[in-house]
Amino acid sequence: MSERLQPGALLGILGGGQLGRMMAMAARTMGYRVRVLDPDAHCPASFVVDEVVVGHWGDVDAARKLATGCDAVTLEIEQIGIDSLRAVAEIAPLRPGVEPVRIIQDKILQKTWLREKGFPVGAFEIVERAEELHGAVERLGGKVFLKTARGGYDGRGQARIGFDGPASEAELHEAWESIGARPAVAEKALDLDVEISVMAARNPSGEVRAYPASRNHHENQILQWSVTPAGVSDEHEARAEKNAAEIAAGLEIEGLLCVECFVTREGELLVNELAPRPHNSYHQSERACVTGQFEQSVRAALNLPLGETVLVQPAAIINLLGDVWIDALNGQPNFARALEVPGVRLHLYEKHTPRRARKMGHLSAVGATAEEALGRVQWAFEVL
Repeated sequence: MSERLQPGALLGILGGGQLGRMMAMAARTMGYRVRVLDPDAHCPASFVVDEVVVGHWGDVDAARKLATGCDAVTLEIEQIGIDSLRAVAEIAPLRPGVEPVRIIQDKILQKTWLREKGFPVGAFEIVERAEELHGAVERLGGKVFLKTARGGYDGRGQARIGFDGPASEAELHEAWESIGARPAVAEKALDLDVEISVMAARNPSGEVRAYPASRNHHENQILQWSVTPAGVSDEHEARAEKNAAEIAAGLEIEGLLCVECFVTREGELLVNELAPRPHNSYHQSERACVTGQFEQSVRAALNLPLGETVLVQPAAIINLLGDVWIDALNGQPNFARALEVPGVRLHLYEKHTPRRARKMGHLSAVGATAEEALGRVQWAFEVL
């Protein structure tokens, strides 16, 4: 059995963005030291960690430098080069592990793995060359989302096809070029009722816990708000949590796994995508559940007993994108007004350059019901 690491141990994190920052804050609260690897010396995590190793995701030497002396290493972003991950794993325990990340960071491998293991997924086809796209769109009913196999997130690396009528050759060509003319997954557009996600955690001892589902709302393929509990049927809740736990175990994840799901109007529950790390749709978990996702990620990485995941109170978050600053009077949102709303807290990531669609922070709120928590956080956002 892997060693349970005691306070004072050094945790390495691949990535120093907002997720790495909040993981580091949780680790420091528990008495652990933290080192991160990030291309930016002044990344959001830099203000709360012991050391920043500057390097890009494919920099094997930087990855080795991060790992040397660490008691365990985890990640906040899955787009780390496989050679870098392997280099880390040769030096320190890497959690969630090389193989699960290799599968998840490539949508072709991820979707194929899910289908082969019998998990419910929507209809999709693999498209590796431009000439394969026309047939794939036709077989998938004429309306699809085309997603690059590697590197896409928050709407990047995606194209919509056939939503304004039958796709022309020009539209197909434009879609293929827009994702970089690279291998991709074409997914059948579904008639959705709601989008949810479920977070599962698994430590090296094999203990697994799943969180209650979150309900998510996206605009321009970027999460706008999320609320827990999701408000889905007991059957969908139970199946979603069971799927998440079984996928985490099947991949032998050591850490967190967020399973994004669709619930269709016909009542199907389908797995959409996986993320082997903390997730935007569970930022409210620190207020909604006994154990928040960031503390849980630290527990899993250090092989500590996992915390309870039961719901304590409904909670919601809303993302603060750079647009909020750009569109604000004098470039400064009125956070004081937002904090007048009952139950609201402000979370900023110390990113100093706002850009449109860039995640700069979030607001969270609690309430007696999910609707009240969501209403409060939306109200706070409006008065900004």
